[in-house]
Amino acid sequence: MEYDYLTLTFLFSFLVTYYAITITISGGRRNSRLPPGPYRLPIIGNLLHLGNKPHHSLAKLSKRYGPLMSLKLGTRTTIVVSSPDIAKEFFQTHDHSFSSRSVPNATRIVDHNRYSIVFLPVGDQWRRLRRLSKEYIFSMQRLDASEPLRQKKVKELIDHVNRCCTSEKAVKIGGLAFTTSLNVLSNLMFSRDCAQYDSLSSQEFKDNVWALLEIAGKPNIADFFPVLKSFDPQGLVHRGNVYGKKLMTIFDRIIDQRLQARLTSMTNNDEARLTSMTNNDVLDLLLNQMDESSFNRNDIRHLFYALFIAGTDTTSSTLEWAMTELIHNPNKLETARAEIIKLMKHKKSTLQEFDLTQLPYLQAVIKETFRLHPPVPLLVPHQAIRDVEIQGFMVPKNAQILCNVWAMGRDPKVWSQPETFRPERFLEGNIDYKGQDFELIPFGAGRRMCPGLNMAHRMLHITLGSLIQKFDWKLEENIKAKDMDMTEKFGLTLQKTVPLKAIPLKL
Repeated sequence: MEYDYLTLTFLFSFLVTYYAITITISGGRRNSRLPPGPYRLPIIGNLLHLGNKPHHSLAKLSKRYGPLMSLKLGTRTTIVVSSPDIAKEFFQTHDHSFSSRSVPNATRIVDHNRYSIVFLPVGDQWRRLRRLSKEYIFSMQRLDASEPLRQKKVKELIDHVNRCCTSEKAVKIGGLAFTTSLNVLSNLMFSRDCAQYDSLSSQEFKDNVWALLEIAGKPNIADFFPVLKSFDPQGLVHRGNVYGKKLMTIFDRIIDQRLQARLTSMTNNDEARLTSMTNNDVLDLLLNQMDESSFNRNDIRHLFYALFIAGTDTTSSTLEWAMTELIHNPNKLETARAEIIKLMKHKKSTLQEFDLTQLPYLQAVIKETFRLHPPVPLLVPHQAIRDVEIQGFMVPKNAQILCNVWAMGRDPKVWSQPETFRPERFLEGNIDYKGQDFELIPFGAGRRMCPGLNMAHRMLHITLGSLIQKFDWKLEENIKAKDMDMTEKFGLTLQKTVPLKAIPLKL
């Protein structure tokens, strides 16, 4: 964290005073009905317990204090859930009571907290945004209609990797997946690419999205001491506003161009042209909605903002981990490739989305990747909207709820050989990640689960399947698969400490 001496002195003095007042008002007594948890230090509570990998630290603590645990992170009462049974109580039995969000300070960038589908409380505006997202983007009908777009973008990815084969040039798997995901979304939203595989090309849009992701992933003291939010002590919101405003300016430019094109068509009374250009992408559909309801331009900008921030890094990090595990386990890679080759043996076309149902091992690979490497290991935090009794303990109103899906995926009480990458375990049962099997909920569950699940499902399978069908892979500098760096770093998503770089080889 970035402080100078004077800032630290001020913060410490302020927090001591704030803590003393809080203790005086509350009488200094801890709610004895809270779930068990470690001893809390004055002022900072259990912050020192988190470390730089909170999902690991909380998993260790839960082994001592149980799968329903309470901590004090600064001034925030936080409840940690680390088992499927208790997660089911929170996100199914008492779903409505925990349907609010704990809003991180980074969402104040460009005032996104006031408009975000991710962080708005359940209410009329949230329901409106959720309905529009489902109807225009994530419904099965829309996903089926946008399949040719995803197919085109995956082909462009494969063509780029093909060009790298000639020189045996190593590629950054996560970077390629990020560019592909970004272009799928940008074409779906407003019919244009916003990133290039060539690093020398203009990358304004991509750079702004990436910078915002990095800022959102940094630890923020204002999240632990909400009274500091208006001070922005680390300057994260200030820096984020620079990139956020640039991104919003790009959205404004795209919207203005589209509005001008629609106006020109109407002025020229060219109804045929107007009809042909509308309803082709999400922007047109939203502009039509804007004409018919209270939905406005700012809603469109912030919906795009949320979709690009939430929908790119999660998909690309999962694909990178899947490729990492397959290269690290060559026999699993061969099994997955053989399944695809066998299916495609008598087909001239490339892998299609309708083929995926016939590739159970590929599906098992993705599930096993989600189990070991959930993209958001503590999910997006929930918040209690009322006092709720769970397992004889009290979860108080406004408590922050963290669900440690990383720990749940490695629980030996739930999974045999939990640290081993073994896709075969999913061929033996019917566990899925659609929010009904609480052993595996990387997208969450209940009314606040990620609406982009089905799109991510399609993108991950078709992209991973194409990369292993078309190419073999070796590591740089003759590094052996068994010697790969498999460590991770905690942020907005769970990233590899050392990004995966591999050399594609034509089969």
